[in-house]
Amino acid sequence: MTCYFVIVGHHDNPLFELDFSRHPEVVKMEDRRHLNQFIAHASLDLVDEAKWQSGNLYLKTIDKFNELNVTGFVTASNMRFLLVHDSSLRTDSIKNFFSDVYEHFIKAILNPFYEPNTQIKSQNFRKKILAVAKKNGVGS
Repeated sequence: MTCYFVIVGHHDNPLFELDFSRHPEVVKMEDRRHLNQFIAHASLDLVDEAKWQSGNLYLKTIDKFNELNVTGFVTASNMRFLLVHDSSLRTDSIKNFFSDVYEHFIKAILNPFYEPNTQIKSQNFRKKILAVAKKNGVGS
């Protein structure tokens, strides 16, 4: 199962990334990580296009690459959340995951010690995102 989550900033820089993937076959994890990053980065233009057409924060599936789907979410401040996943995830689970992550993201960036548009390095934030993913069945 492939499941890769990334928060992309204003300058197309990754602010936070987390790989929930589990691969029973022998796959170089570094190669899979780079492929997921490539797929997510290639989808950024489609996210920008879809956000103007949709008007919603949740953009649903915006791109496909072989057996992988890319689902997007755009915050009010135009930060982009991308989830690269296979087709086994339900739409409701993904939407709930994005909503919960958005709530934790807002709390993280409101921290007075956080510099805008820089990487989120907090282990507490990482643990919260893992808990949200488990709760919503994303990457479990």
